[in-house]
Amino acid sequence: MRTYKKSSRSCQLVLLLSCALSFASLQAQSGNDANKNTNDAQTPAANAAAPNVVSDDSYVIGVDDVLSINVWKEPDISRAVPVRSDGKISLPLVGEVEAGGKTPKALKTEITEKLKSYISEPEVTVMVQEMRSKKFNILGQVARPGSYPLTSSLTVLDGLALSGGFRDFAKKKAIYVLRKKVDGTQERLPFNYKDVISGKNNQQNVKLEPGDTVVVP
Repeated sequence: MRTYKKSSRSCQLVLLLSCALSFASLQAQSGNDANKNTNDAQTPAANAAAPNVVSDDSYVIGVDDVLSINVWKEPDISRAVPVRSDGKISLPLVGEVEAGGKTPKALKTEITEKLKSYISEPEVTVMVQEMRSKKFNILGQVARPGSYPLTSSLTVLDGLALSGGFRDFAKKKAIYVLRKKVDGTQERLPFNYKDVISGKNNQQNVKLEPGDTVVVP
């Protein structure tokens, strides 16, 4: 009987030890999975929080554009400012600065030089927060004719979509774009809507340029 009891107790101990090891293994695996899931969940959030800033040094600032001026460690100077009708902006310490006709990089250089009289080694960034100076027009048989901001590389199709689509009697095959050339004259670019949406004459779906007028007869 003693041998039986001893053997039984040994089996019980082995069984308890095995269960404990299995439980510990499951807890460790669960912890690893939780950490993995947490990391996976945090990665997209971190990526989403990171700003996707596009810098275009060739962009020429115009009237009505909104500029974001940031001077490092100088919150009283940093601000968003619109470009006035005279092409100028106003900043503390700097005063009035001609912004129209310049690139953000050139404006940054000028503001930095003006601040050197007040701040040691100023660090300035200039970004175009809202591009309001670049516009195109849509006239004729569309739901919402008018002037629209050219905020990206819009095509004729994109512009027509912004205008709300056609009215009942629009001549979709006779649309054209009026564009001012460098010499001051106008050129007329044909656009056959029915051809373009059916995959024909895709070259007619040109990118709109500032000052373009899309006419829907």
